[in-house]
This record gives sequence, structure tokens and C-alpha cells, in this order.
Amino acid sequence: MTARPLPAARALRRAPLACTLALLAPLAQAQAPAPGSAAASAWQRCTALGEATARLACFDAWAAQQATQAPAPQAPPSGSAAAAADRPPPPSPVDTTLPATRLIEVARVDGCRDPQYSELSRFWELESGSSCGVLRFRGYRPVTASVVASDSVNRQPASDAPGHTAAAPVAYRGTEARIQLSVRTKIAQGLLTQGHPTRKDSLWFGYTQQSYWQLFSPQISRPFRTTDHEPEVVYVYPTDLPLPGGGRWRYGGIGVVHQSNGQSLPLSRSWNRAYLMAGLEWGPRVSVQARLWKRIPENAASDDNPGISDYVGRGELAAYWTVHPDHRLGVTLRHSLARQARGSVRLEWSQALASGLGGGTSNLRLQTQLFSGYGDSLVDYNRRRTVLTVGLSLVDF
Repeated sequence: MTARPLPAARALRRAPLACTLALLAPLAQAQAPAPGSAAASAWQRCTALGEATARLACFDAWAAQQATQAPAPQAPPSGSAAAAADRPPPPSPVDTTLPATRLIEVARVDGCRDPQYSELSRFWELESGSSCGVLRFRGYRPVTASVVASDSVNRQPASDAPGHTAAAPVAYRGTEARIQLSVRTKIAQGLLTQGHPTRKDSLWFGYTQQSYWQLFSPQISRPFRTTDHEPEVVYVYPTDLPLPGGGRWRYGGIGVVHQSNGQSLPLSRSWNRAYLMAGLEWGPRVSVQARLWKRIPENAASDDNPGISDYVGRGELAAYWTVHPDHRLGVTLRHSLARQARGSVRLEWSQALASGLGGGTSNLRLQTQLFSGYGDSLVDYNRRRTVLTVGLSLVDF
């Protein structure tokens, strides 16, 4: 027995075009062009056709025309692409030659050891970026341990002051050891430069101790022949004035210094002085430092060493040339600035040792000095001698 189709199904088979048009009608209504547009007349023309087959063919042609004119759809941006579009553009590369950006790059390095600043700037911490803060110990003069050979040694020190001449000579040898310790700390900064964006003035306290040790004289129990103590207070003001030849005047300063050997009579020696100083530099290799001092007067009864300025001098000029990062030459001249010219000259050469050992740097140096004149030590202030020194030094720590 064969099932008979339902009336509705028979109606669909009899009118397939009518059914198709009925299904397309909502889509056609959704895509209907706006009235008055160029496509509206084509739409109305298709609708006006009486026969279903012709009307369907008209609509097919119109739909194909719309497909060819429609713009290509664009895929929506993915989550990562959308996020990237919202991000700001990357910053420009940092210029590491500028001090401000270099400070970021070397923030882990103490400013007073940052090689982007000049030697004078790092030594006296003349700028904000070259500062290591206050109340931190730093080297002052080189910390040295040396062997000394001299043309003469003062076996019976004497002074023009009454009661200041040794009673008998001591069998000192001309070859001995010399030890120098020198440290300083910044007490305060920004006293007069408050509000300046870069420059920093500073107040320092320094202490230097130099000892001559008769290490090679076992017959007299290897005594310390003399030890000088030199505390001082220094104020430094930064400047930046141009000089001929591309130089700069980097600082000026004022200081007060006491020097004594801590001995009792007849070997007691001491004096006090106030000084002015200045520092100049020509590029990263050449620097010049000058000091001019005035002895603070004492009465005759307490003066251990009359006329010391006529021997040791009233001013000094020190020049340094960094031939190579590991090699440095220096000369220091002192002069009495009086009719009878006295003073001293000191030539020195230092060479860095152990640089690059283990991938690091070292402040250890081979130090060689040649001194000729007066005042190599306080007890020798009025005795001329020539001294050759070879040893090891720490220029800073």
C-alpha cells in the first residue's frame, strides 16, 4: 500500500518557484536599496514582472551585481593585534652619550667612580652625578708602602728655635721604608649651590699620615724615624670657566691645615696655615692644581720651626698627565716666593697593576717618585735632600 502525500507537500511540488520566492522575500527586503537610489529602479522593475520565472531571474541578476560591487569584508582584528594597535609607539633609542641617560645606564656605579665624569669632577664630587654622598671614607693622597733611598739622612735634626736640636746623632740609614695613609670624608654639600641643577659645593675633612721607618736598621731596633700628622678642613666650590686651549677652570677652594710630628722637645715640629686653591683641566688627560698658603702666626715661644715657609715654600703647582688609563705622570713644584729661592720638585710616575685580572679593575699601582728639595718630612723642613721612592699605592678606595 503506497502512502499518499499530504496536500501541502503536493502544493510545494506544484509551485517550486513560488516557494523559492517566498523564502527569498525576507532577504530581499533586508537588502532593498534606499528609495531614490540607482538600484531602486532595478528593484522595482524586478518586482513588477508578472511571471515568477522572469521575476526570479531578474532578482538573481540584481544580487550578482550587488556582490561584485560590495567591498571585500575585512576580518576583525584578533585579540593580540587589537592590543598591539592600542599600545603607544616604542620610545626612541636612548642617547648614551648624554649624562642624564648615562646615569640611568650606570646607576649601579657610584658617581665618584663613574668614568663619564672628569677626574677633577670625580675627585672633589663637583656635580650631582659625580657625588658619592656625605660621610663616606674616600682616598685623599695615595695610600702607599714604599722603599726609600736618599742621598742623606737627618741623624741629628736641628731647628733655629732654642732647645730644638737633638742632643746626639742616631745611626739612621739612608735606605728606609715609607708608609703613607691618607683619607677624607665629605662633611656637607650644597651649602652655597642649593637649587643649582648640577653643581655641588662641598666641605671636607681630610687626614694624612706619613711615617719613615728604619726597616733596614736592625742594629737600632728598626725604629720609626719620624711620623707627620696632617689634618685639614677644605671647602670646594665648583666652577666651569673656559680657558685657552680648550681648558676649563673646574673649582676653587679654601682650606686650613695643621701639620705636626707629635714629638716632644727637642724634636717637636708643627705649624698651621690657611690656603687658597684652584683646579684646571684640559680634556680627560691633563689637569693642573694650584695652592697658595699663608702661615698662621705663632709667638716665638711656641714656634718649633721659625722660617719654615722660607724652606718648604708658600705655594705649589701640581700638573698631571694621564698618558694612558694605566699610566700617569706628575710633577709638583713648591717655591718660597721670596728673594732666596727655596722649595722642592717632585716627579712621579704611576702604573696600574692587575687591571683586567679576573675581568675586573684594580686601584693598585706601582708608584715611583723622585724628590729633591726641602720639606720631604717635617723634621727635615730645613734640610735639603734627594729621595728616590719605589712602592705600591692605592689611589682611591
